[in-house]
Amino acid sequence: MKICRKYRLLVLSGSLLTVSSCTKTPILLLTSGNKTLQSQSEQQIEQQVEIEEVTEPRIPEEPELMEIFKSSYPDIQFHSEYIEEASDWKITITNYGKETIFYWNNGSFLPVEELENKEKYWTLLYDYNYKEPLEDPANFTPEQIEAMKHFGSNDNRRNGAGTPMFFFDAIYDSFTRGDLEKHIVTVRFLGFRVNVHERLKEPLIRVEEKIRKVATKEGDVQAFLDGINRNEGYYWRLIANTNRKSFHSLGIALDIQPKSYRGKEVYWSWAKDKNPEGWMLTPLRDRWMPPQAVIDIFEDEGFIWGGKWGIWDNMHFEYHPELINYAKKTKTCTTFSVNAGPYTSEN
Repeated sequence: MKICRKYRLLVLSGSLLTVSSCTKTPILLLTSGNKTLQSQSEQQIEQQVEIEEVTEPRIPEEPELMEIFKSSYPDIQFHSEYIEEASDWKITITNYGKETIFYWNNGSFLPVEELENKEKYWTLLYDYNYKEPLEDPANFTPEQIEAMKHFGSNDNRRNGAGTPMFFFDAIYDSFTRGDLEKHIVTVRFLGFRVNVHERLKEPLIRVEEKIRKVATKEGDVQAFLDGINRNEGYYWRLIANTNRKSFHSLGIALDIQPKSYRGKEVYWSWAKDKNPEGWMLTPLRDRWMPPQAVIDIFEDEGFIWGGKWGIWDNMHFEYHPELINYAKKTKTCTTFSVNAGPYTSEN
């Protein structure tokens, strides 16, 4: 590969000389008025002019976090190209025979027409508390409480920033309901039929195998299995009080509903209906939860649990291998930064 070095040469008269070293014998072009002089001898010209090397703009490294997405969806093609005019990376995703073009925009994956609205969208990677215990609501600061109140307000959910779904539409071919439903399959999971995206079929098989194995040793896991009433998966709808699709609409979210919540709270919005000012302070002991072993198994297979959101949904699991892989990186590598707060939820 030839390396081009460009020089700007200043002649005493003020004329501009450009040297190109891309050829075997450098060609030097001297422009003076309407005259162009050409010489094969760089040494002859150098005796008459000063040579100033012009530094070409350096293309930055591809965003380090791009590797999180590539490793999380290894069967999908990602092509990156730096666009100097935009000072950003253009990402082309090829999947299901379709090419979709995005701009990186700090990990938001926005189409060009949405760049002017980028303040409306979060980054796709946020700090999910992988393998971490839940924070005791009794220890929340006044600032945390106010932040949760604001985050859960109808106004914020209707008008505030939210998850950009464009990336997931490319991954799951969910640009339209018709596109998406070509990929919805019915599986049997934990004894119940449920409709999910075809990409979840194998992860759910592994989750069930692990849960049933653990259930032979741990009584609370077997009781959890015995207490399931139904599973809910694919359902094309918007998130309550927003104009954004639910991840149930992509078939990558799963609600495991028990026969009884035993008088406990399971969903932040239902708790808010009863206690508008203090729903976020509901003690952990008063919230219905799957056994910790079940949560761990789901996380090991790329799912996040809605109980770890500030606006919690304890029956809810969502397939996001990119968040699990990002969480693993943030625990082991200090060069990765946390990009969002703890209240994130799109249930």
